Amino acid sequence: LSSVPLQMLFYINGIYYIFYFLATLAMIVYKSQVFSYPDDFLVPDLLLLFIMAVLEVLRLHLGSRGNLTEEEAPLGLSLALTVGSVGLSLYFLMWQSYVLRADVVLNTALLLTYGLQAVLKVIAIAAFV
Repeated sequence: LSSVPLQMLFYINGIYYIFYFLATLAMIVYKSQVFSYPDDFLVPDLLLLFIMAVLEVLRLHLGSRGNLTEEEAPLGLSLALTVGSVGLSLYFLMWQSYVLRADVVLNTALLLTYGLQAVLKVIAIAAFV
């Protein structure tokens, strides 16, 4: 009953998130050097990025484990963590101090994978029950 497309998406999303994290970190450093980045927002933006990374590791681990063991609880918890990841991605897409075009592209792709994963998680949970 495990979902092969969902498992593939977990793997692809894990690789993409490494790229996303490094690119977003580099852009925050770039923005802090080139633009008059408010000092009050630099540390919170970096902190939110690192919180998002921890959340992403937990989300992918729980989702993958829940899918492979065909258990609803880890998969459901991963689905709940997806909501937090979506919120943080929306922050980096719309509400951070400076939003570059690269931020828009990276976050849009990430939100699309979150949406597809959420749909596949709901289908997998329904199949497990």
